[in-house]
Amino acid sequence: MLEGFGNIGKIPELQKRILMTFLLLIVYRIGAHVPTPGIDTTALAAYFDQAKGSLLGLFDMFAGGALSNLSVFALGIMPYISASIILQLLTIAIPHLERLSKEGEAGRRKITQYTRYGTVILSIIQGFGIAVGLENMAGPTGASIVIEGGWGFRFMTMITLTAGTAFIMWLGEQITERGIGNGISLIIFAGIVCRAPAAILNTFRLLSTGEMGIFFILILSVMMVVVVGVIVFVESGQRRIPVQYAKRIVGRKVYGGQSTHLPLKVNTAGVIPPIFASSIIMFPATIANFIPHPWMKEVANYLVPGRLGYEILYVAFIIFFCYFYTAVTFNPVDVADNMKKYGGYVPGIRPGKKTADYIDGVLTRLTFSGAIYVSAVCVLPSILISYFNVPFYFGGTALLIVVGVALDTAGQIETHLLTRQYEGFMKRGRLARRR
Repeated sequence: MLEGFGNIGKIPELQKRILMTFLLLIVYRIGAHVPTPGIDTTALAAYFDQAKGSLLGLFDMFAGGALSNLSVFALGIMPYISASIILQLLTIAIPHLERLSKEGEAGRRKITQYTRYGTVILSIIQGFGIAVGLENMAGPTGASIVIEGGWGFRFMTMITLTAGTAFIMWLGEQITERGIGNGISLIIFAGIVCRAPAAILNTFRLLSTGEMGIFFILILSVMMVVVVGVIVFVESGQRRIPVQYAKRIVGRKVYGGQSTHLPLKVNTAGVIPPIFASSIIMFPATIANFIPHPWMKEVANYLVPGRLGYEILYVAFIIFFCYFYTAVTFNPVDVADNMKKYGGYVPGIRPGKKTADYIDGVLTRLTFSGAIYVSAVCVLPSILISYFNVPFYFGGTALLIVVGVALDTAGQIETHLLTRQYEGFMKRGRLARRR
């Protein structure tokens, strides 16, 4: 793979795609520092220092820090992700959406259009809610976060944040079309990775002051490499179910007769379960920031990352959503029916219901392994921070996203390289025949 990446300079089209991707990501990072008018940024930053364990802290991580300074990109890409998940869930309940999902490219375009509409609607609702919430918030010193409230501020904030999210959505689509990799995923990737330099500088500062030893940093570095290696290994892991296709004679042609496999990923649900689990558990902590009631404060303090109650609930919700999301996105009955329609079967298993039951059993065992793996990675940051005093956040949903996006982007670059190499071989072959 490293040899192949060395050939990037020989392919002008791939160079242009990579350059376009970097330029669009730079535009995104610049926009993340353009503040929304009417906000006292100092009081807002102090408020977010107290809200790190709440849902606001989670959203701020996905927004790349844009929410903590309330930039024009403060909502980030979360409304788009929420709209996509809602559309996926509605595909099962609404027959029209289910038909669209099976109509190929035209159906996918229609669903994408619905997702865009849903993103704008969610952005308007969330933007208005943030504007109203900011008017009732104050920093630790009692200073009001909003300089001058009222309907003018609410309307301006709602329009600004909605326009920012729509622009981010457009940037993601442009990266996907004109750049390399999945644009939405790369925007989330950029928002998370941008915090790495500050963590590295903080580690060197602690090393220089003697608060951390060089031996501890070496052990931590080795552990980080091992954890990333495990994530790469598991995310690339598959359970391949062998599939045999019977021969079919249509006219004078013979179709089928080949052996293939049905790949089932260990982590089919991806990063959706920890995102859902974090959102549900952190909801009381977020409400407690707006409702200063003693009972709410007690619940919020109990559900803080690092506490035993939080970690148990977190793991339980992750396992539940791993099974739930896998059941939503992968239907063994449809897979078995499609195999039967084209003459495919699993050796030793009868086609139809028996095949569906077999695939479902394999997928259930795989999902359990994937859920335990995701839970371990997501609990890792709390263990490192609470018990080993690690001064930065390592692991969790952020690491799963970063590694997953990096693998996907590297795979797409490799695909472009292979395509260009095969074209080169074909051209040389044609020239040889002309001679």
